[in-house]
Amino acid sequence: MSDSLDRLPARLVIASRQSRLALWQSEHIADALRNAYPQSEVRILGLTTRGDRITDTPLSKVGGKGLFVKELEDALARADADLAVHSAKDVPMALPPGFCIAAIPEREDPRDCLVSNRFASLDELPAGAVIGTSSLRREAQLRERYPGLEIRALRGNIDTRLAKLDRGEYQAVVLAVAGLKRLGLAGRIRATLEPEAVLPSPGQGALAIECLEERNDLRRGLLVLDHGDTAVCIRAERAVSRALSGSCQVPLAAYALLRGANIFLRGLVATPDGRRTVRAEIEGPRSEPERLGEELAKMLLARGARAVLAALS
Repeated sequence: MSDSLDRLPARLVIASRQSRLALWQSEHIADALRNAYPQSEVRILGLTTRGDRITDTPLSKVGGKGLFVKELEDALARADADLAVHSAKDVPMALPPGFCIAAIPEREDPRDCLVSNRFASLDELPAGAVIGTSSLRREAQLRERYPGLEIRALRGNIDTRLAKLDRGEYQAVVLAVAGLKRLGLAGRIRATLEPEAVLPSPGQGALAIECLEERNDLRRGLLVLDHGDTAVCIRAERAVSRALSGSCQVPLAAYALLRGANIFLRGLVATPDGRRTVRAEIEGPRSEPERLGEELAKMLLARGARAVLAALS
């Protein structure tokens, strides 16, 4: 590690969104870097993204994933920051030229969960109950399994979403387990939704560390943060989405896990109303995550996803 330590700047600046969860994630990475490279000073540059400013419109209608990333990338390009910390699920599948994902740390729980003050499971929710979600992916899968529920858009950070639930605007909300755990709010979880019921978003529960591709010194130093098992799973999931041109406008899910030396990868494409859902799964060597993701995308297209995507375009 001494060679990498010598190459790292004496001062590292992390670009971060300013939500409580984003700052927690950035501070988590900052602490890891301080432990690995005690000679480097690490600080966080908080920024507000377009996605943070637009809180009253579903992401699918205002541009999708890049809304939470561009301002952080601009800070990297201006050299105001050295690296950016993102939720991996928010990172567009194709990065702008000159940028790269330098490390993917160990994943937190990738599942979704039900949060409710009255009901302990989705099965307990009565017909007509209002459930909030920010994701077309979640909405499509909920509508498929529970057509009697009323699904309403829910934007804002975790604290805002919980406040709306507590005010009675929703009978329940569906959130990512990882965010609640990271903020010490795991006690709000009433039921964890297994991937067999609600398949997660590509990259859910993982962080992505981005920097400029030309920063070879920094890229080598950031490898200390990379978790190999997590990284190959995320690469497979992102390959599915990339091959299908996945965005927030498409209800698309992909989730990979390791089985020994293999990756087991599942994927889903659906219409937002949940009436048409296409599923597929594949297993293959962990040494070929991108190929497996591309193969799974081809399977989904062959089973009907092409027509679903065409109808959504």
